[in-house]
Amino acid sequence: MTADIRADHRPAAPPLTERQEARRRRILNASAQLAARGGFDAVQMREVAEAAGVALGTLYRYFPSKIHLLVATMQDQLQHMHTTLRKRPPAGADPAERVAETLMRAFRALQREPQLADAMVRALTFADRGVSPEVDTVSRLTTAIILDAMGTEHPTPEQLSAVRVIEHTWHSALITWLSGRASIAQVKIDIETVCRLIDLTAPEAAARR
Repeated sequence: MTADIRADHRPAAPPLTERQEARRRRILNASAQLAARGGFDAVQMREVAEAAGVALGTLYRYFPSKIHLLVATMQDQLQHMHTTLRKRPPAGADPAERVAETLMRAFRALQREPQLADAMVRALTFADRGVSPEVDTVSRLTTAIILDAMGTEHPTPEQLSAVRVIEHTWHSALITWLSGRASIAQVKIDIETVCRLIDLTAPEAAARR
């Protein structure tokens, strides 16, 4: 999940009607529930359609593949996290502390549903160019969450570079934890260490160099 902010040149899709949005919400909920119970392999399009109460063809009109669906599920989870974090912002004394706290809160939210987390991360890993716009949306959401925690509305190029490295580290830490190769304590140390880049790339620090 990189923080590269790219323009999406596809024509904008018309806004969903209230009924379509409700249908999309049922699909995403069904996807999350199946993934939480059985991981990536449990998310089968036919079973998602049945659980959501929609025709299989309708499901494919919303999400052309399982990867599209699970990446959209990740996007939905991040949007929920972002809303929660805005209601209860991190209390750290400086930007680096606040970002580390934010990412660990997001990590713990995923930790509560490890099979869902694994399914979403695998989908992001398997995503090809056909899913790039959806992956970019996940990236932009992750970037927005970090910038909100930093309290930065107009980041410099150096700060955006630091955010990208922080996102890479968070994603890698999630993968290593899901595979049993890292403890929560090690993840916390890695996140806190990489967040020090925020101090190094702050405008006042750059001015001193």
